[in-house]
Amino acid sequence: MARRGGARAAERWHEIRKSCYDAAVGSLGSMLALGFLLGLRHATDADHVAAVGAIASRERSVRGALLIGASWGFGHALTVLLVGSAIVLLGIVIPPRVGLGMEFSVALMLIGLGVLNLGGVSPAVCEGAPAATLPRAALLRALGVGIVHGLAGSAAVALLVLASTANSWIALPYLGLFGLGTVVGMTALTSILALSTAWAAERAVWLRRMVVRVAGLLSLSVGLVLAYRVGIVECHVIREP
Repeated sequence: MARRGGARAAERWHEIRKSCYDAAVGSLGSMLALGFLLGLRHATDADHVAAVGAIASRERSVRGALLIGASWGFGHALTVLLVGSAIVLLGIVIPPRVGLGMEFSVALMLIGLGVLNLGGVSPAVCEGAPAATLPRAALLRALGVGIVHGLAGSAAVALLVLASTANSWIALPYLGLFGLGTVVGMTALTSILALSTAWAAERAVWLRRMVVRVAGLLSLSVGLVLAYRVGIVECHVIREP
């Protein structure tokens, strides 16, 4: 009888451990999947779409636009992972003024990209380079824009992770999958933009030129709105509180 009782107790303990393990694995999987999905959603933020659209609209080939989207996503993901990991692991606190200053730099960057598109639409750009070539400057510009966006949003992403879990072994993969989601999301968005740009290029030069200018106007508008919100409404960058 004692042996039977001991066997039943061991079996019961094994079942409890297995159920706890399954629940933990399921919870971990759900959280990591959520990180990836939030990364996809993050890529569709207005300032992200406006910036990448302004750069990608100047490319005629679908491949070139996709590489631009992937370059932006890589820069954004790398910065979020590095800065977010420092915040999660080392407990670094980014002052609100610094965060707002980075947001204001994003606004200035958007304004600059918009002006570049509106004032630099030359016939050479509209006619496009051969599909097999892609200016390195465009990729570096997209990478730099992604890094600036990542710096501006790293603190918010890290706080989101910390609100979900205090376990760094979960937080770091979460940040990694969040970054992967932004890469996939932005690459998908630029593919849509690339197809519309290629369609416009096949119809007429003036239509392609209009696409470039509309993308520039969108970037300029989003940049001005963001600059007003950060610099005037929140009153932390342009003037002292």
